[in-house]
Amino acid sequence: MKKVFPLIVVLISLSVVGILFIQMSWIYNAIELKHEEFLREVDNSLKESKEAIQHQFLSKQTTQYVTRKAQQYFLENNFTSQIWFTKDELHGIIDGVLRENNVKQPFEFCILNIYKDPVFISDGFHVEDLQTAFPIGLATDNTSMNQETLYLSIHEDKNVVLRQMWWIIVASVIFTTIIVSAFVVTVRTLFNQKKISEIKSDFINNMTHELKTPLATISLAIDALTNEKVIHDTDKIKIYSSMIKEENKRMNKQVEKILQAARLEKEEIKLNLQKIDAHQAINKVADNLALQIQEKNGTLTLKLNATNPMIEADEVHFSNIIFNLLDNAMKYSLDAPHIDVETFAHGNGMLSIKVKDNGIGMDKETQARVFEKFYRAHTGNLHNVKGFGLGLSYVKAIVDAHLGRIKVESAPGKGSAFTITLPSA
Repeated sequence: MKKVFPLIVVLISLSVVGILFIQMSWIYNAIELKHEEFLREVDNSLKESKEAIQHQFLSKQTTQYVTRKAQQYFLENNFTSQIWFTKDELHGIIDGVLRENNVKQPFEFCILNIYKDPVFISDGFHVEDLQTAFPIGLATDNTSMNQETLYLSIHEDKNVVLRQMWWIIVASVIFTTIIVSAFVVTVRTLFNQKKISEIKSDFINNMTHELKTPLATISLAIDALTNEKVIHDTDKIKIYSSMIKEENKRMNKQVEKILQAARLEKEEIKLNLQKIDAHQAINKVADNLALQIQEKNGTLTLKLNATNPMIEADEVHFSNIIFNLLDNAMKYSLDAPHIDVETFAHGNGMLSIKVKDNGIGMDKETQARVFEKFYRAHTGNLHNVKGFGLGLSYVKAIVDAHLGRIKVESAPGKGSAFTITLPSA
């Protein structure tokens, strides 16, 4: 799987890049073809304009020039636009021809004689337009003296091509977006599946470890109870029976955590909301954990300064929230844990509870994922931290169910501070 996954991502990436390249090349070639078609239309328009001007010139002459040879002779020797045309007539002829050839862009024109002096020049034609204008000689190719050249300047609008192809470009963009979106979703799904697979493996390993230890202890205790030296000793029977009971409670607690996570996943937990004293609940949890903290030579300081500690919450789940935060603070402390619990008012009708420790702390990546189910932070040199990675995800889910908020502030080596904000009663 580790080798197949990168290969799939690379192949899909190459496919998407190839499709995008072909799509862009096709659009570019289509635009180039439209441009070449435009140039052909302009070239045809120039030739037809020349023929139309010559025809108009001949029609203004007397009827004696009726033969083809006579017309050719007259064009070669006597053609000039300066005498026989006006600027408006020439503009009308050129405009009509351009429209027949589907060239609808604005245009300007200029006619220069053999000495490059202007014979006619439209109002919008500028000298610099000669560099880009399309030229054509108006008289026949055999004319040597009265040759005049028509310069046609067409303001080619690049957007015209885009407007003509808008539906093709829009369709290409839409389908390309769909392809890229499908690619992103596919890659994201692959990463999520890989992540879920890793989480599942970690969870199975953690669960096996957590259940194996109490089972081994229970097995040893049962073997001891069947020993001839122990079976008649009431005190030892009580000790081993108590050990089995404690380990059984420990296993039940771990199983309950897993079931609790499953119920949260299905959103089956229903809150029994009632008015409770947050300070009283915190004190109760602190008393239950006091012995464990003392065994680690730690301290638990309560700064319950909120003037209105009453909240509307589920007492059991609220106690579990405080327990999980304190339990985490103890587990992730390198030395003796020093934990501060503080309450204070937060805005109108809100109560904040802050649990601060002197533990190993978290980097930014861990803070972003600490509330994910089954996620467990890297503990560095701290190897005795046990659990399934369900505690903080449970805390987050219950806080959200109470319409509250939770945030974490931490830095590696400087401890962590979790702040819960819940609506007051």
